[in-house]
Amino acid sequence: MAMGRPREFDAGSALDQAMEVFWRHGYEGATIAQLTDAMGINPPSLYAAFGNKEGLLKAALDRYSAKRAAWMDEVLAAPSARDVAERMLMGIADTQTDPANPPGCLLVQGGLACGTGSENVPFELAARRALTEDQVRERFIRAKREGDLKETADPVALARYLSAVSVGMGVMASSGVDREALRQVATVSINAIEQQSTNS
Repeated sequence: MAMGRPREFDAGSALDQAMEVFWRHGYEGATIAQLTDAMGINPPSLYAAFGNKEGLLKAALDRYSAKRAAWMDEVLAAPSARDVAERMLMGIADTQTDPANPPGCLLVQGGLACGTGSENVPFELAARRALTEDQVRERFIRAKREGDLKETADPVALARYLSAVSVGMGVMASSGVDREALRQVATVSINAIEQQSTNS
């Protein structure tokens, strides 16, 4: 009996391609045909490797999150809360309007519209966005402890504010808003964080 052929695709490269399809079309809009075509595999290979479409999305999100983690390390290493906000929001303005990438953010764009059978997808994306908010909150708690933020500053509210702004910028970018407009939003938000700084 002939043995099954081994997987002949580069999983990393294939996931990058799948990630871009989900990013451009969202989970609901991305078809199996689009995904397999972009990945250079057939449907049975997709199901064998990832179980189903949602399994593929989770694998693509893991890859996206790993790349994003390195960027977040740089953001959180900024010397002050104000600088954290600047690195984060200006970085979002630049990367989410970079022609080399689909516009917006996969963690926003991927689950804006999901129907029956896909109810878990928005929660999966929200959970991953919440991890970023958690990281920023912990960094702001440290900033307050170190005297960088005023005694009256609320690190939890500030982190939630930055999270809301970043999601909003992702929606704006996905709808075609240009870099300069996003940088204007970022500047106003950075100034708001700066008002909570002991150096303001």
